[in-house]
This record gives sequence, C-alpha cells and structure tokens, in this order.
Amino acid sequence: MTAEDPIAATRRWLERAVIGLNLCPFAKAVLAKGQVRFVLSAAATPEQLLEELSSELVLLEQSDPERIDTTLIVHPQVLGDFLDFNDFLDLADGAVAALDLEGEIQVASFHPDYQFAGTAYEDIGNCTNRSPYPTLHLLRESSVERAVAAFPNPDVIVERNLATLEQLGHEGWRKLTAE
Repeated sequence: MTAEDPIAATRRWLERAVIGLNLCPFAKAVLAKGQVRFVLSAAATPEQLLEELSSELVLLEQSDPERIDTTLIVHPQVLGDFLDFNDFLDLADGAVAALDLEGEIQVASFHPDYQFAGTAYEDIGNCTNRSPYPTLHLLRESSVERAVAAFPNPDVIVERNLATLEQLGHEGWRKLTAE
C-alpha cells in the first residue's frame, strides 16, 4: 500500500466512479447530504475487523438515518487477498445475524480485485465492485427499499452499468480512478 489516504482515495472513487458513472443511482443523495460515514479501520486481523464491523453495525442501527444513513468501513491492512475477503463475508453476514439485524442492515462488498462468480478476472463488469481498498458497505435495508421503489425500473441498473463500463473500457477505468 502507498502512503495515500485510504479515506480520500475511497471518497474520490465514490465521487468519480460510483456517482460519476452513475453505477449506483442512490449514492449521490446520501453523499450530498453528508449521511455517509467513512471509517478507516486499523484492524490487522480478520478477528479485529469482525469486532469493528460488529461495533459499526450497532452504531448504524442506533443512529438517526438523517445523520448516518450508510457506513463504509475501509480496511487497508487486512483481507487484501480477494479470496480471503470473500470468505470473510460469511462472517460479516454472521455478525448481522448475531446482532439480530437481518432485514435491518446488509453488508455489501468492494475490493480492488473484486471478481464476480463465473467471470474472468479481467471482465470489465467486475469494476462495478472494485474500490481502491477492501471496503465493507453497511446499508440500511429500509433506505435501499425506498431508493429502489423511487427508481423507475431498477432491474436495468446492472445492464446499464455493464454497458457503461464496456464503453469506458479498461483504459478509461484506469484514467477515471487514477489520482
């Protein structure tokens, strides 16, 4: 890892790629309202990250959604290997269940080497979930449901994202996400 500020890099990725390319049509409003909590994890082990994740799940659940609607936990020192990260997601879902937050909060995942099942590593569609650092995204289910209900035909988002990324190409993605 470089000496770059992981939160600044994540915010830049969120603004340029996620919002700039409209990969998530729901992200712009919560960022503009200051309702995104960015957390830089100091965790060096999966166990430490799991503890921090559990604390953040409780904090999000107990917070006023007008103040904190969603949380991004950026963890540059742990789970750099995508397969380890992917395995950790079962533990993350277990933490949601153990805290009795199923149906309340979900955990989405982003990673520099993200690869959807059944795709080749170099498939451009993987870039929809490629962030500068491993990141866990905590989302309120009620906010997701409201956003999806307000969006005309949300089923087209995935298709539109793939078309956008295919048009942009790998070189365009690199330029967009470069400092």
